[in-house]
Amino acid sequence: MSRINPSDAAEGLTGMDQGCCTGLLAPPAACLFDLDGLLLDTEPLHGRGWSEAAAHFGASLSKEQLLQLKGRRRLDCAAQVDGWLPSPVGIEALLAVQQPIVRALLPGAQAMPFAQKLVEHCDTSGIPMALVTSSSLDAVAFKTAAHPWLNCIQLRVHGDDPELRAGKPDPEPFLLAAQRLAVNASDCWAMEDSRAGTASALAAGCQVWVLSAEPCTADQQGNPRTVDSLGVVLDQLISVSTSG
Repeated sequence: MSRINPSDAAEGLTGMDQGCCTGLLAPPAACLFDLDGLLLDTEPLHGRGWSEAAAHFGASLSKEQLLQLKGRRRLDCAAQVDGWLPSPVGIEALLAVQQPIVRALLPGAQAMPFAQKLVEHCDTSGIPMALVTSSSLDAVAFKTAAHPWLNCIQLRVHGDDPELRAGKPDPEPFLLAAQRLAVNASDCWAMEDSRAGTASALAAGCQVWVLSAEPCTADQQGNPRTVDSLGVVLDQLISVSTSG
């Protein structure tokens, strides 16, 4: 599996909020989807869990700190938050507070706009898919229970995958997904919303689409491409499929 240094990939994130895209790409060999904040609107719920857990131990997390946690594995986040506490309490003690909060909130998570249409289009069009998430297998099962359309994505790389040597922002999750689909990562479209996930997908060599709350302000034809809706990705996917 070929690699790009994650630190090099991270340099490309400075232009992530510069706008949306025009121009057609090559049809993807596969579509690789993040889950939290990309397909399901769970990131505010996770952020609330970490904020309340940190507050329980005397810390107040800033917006910037919460952004640093997005897209990363649970244990990696817990270690980071523990390091921010005035007096570290350990990962287990922190998760004992954070997990009940999050699990009470997650059943109410809604699908992101156009997420279901995009996944179902890939399914009916025969485009291979993989879920590439930092969430554990049991967490994904819990979060997706109310969203049967996600069962269209059969191949999954979870944050606790036994073959995964490192989580996002390392390229390993996307490289592993591409390997299991028997395609080149460079021929895949990867969809992300976080800094860590975007750096991971870029380092793996994917063509990356970044879902951002920032409005599109200019044309962008590089990599990554920033969009304010998955509907833009769906339109592009239909365009490249019909143009071929």
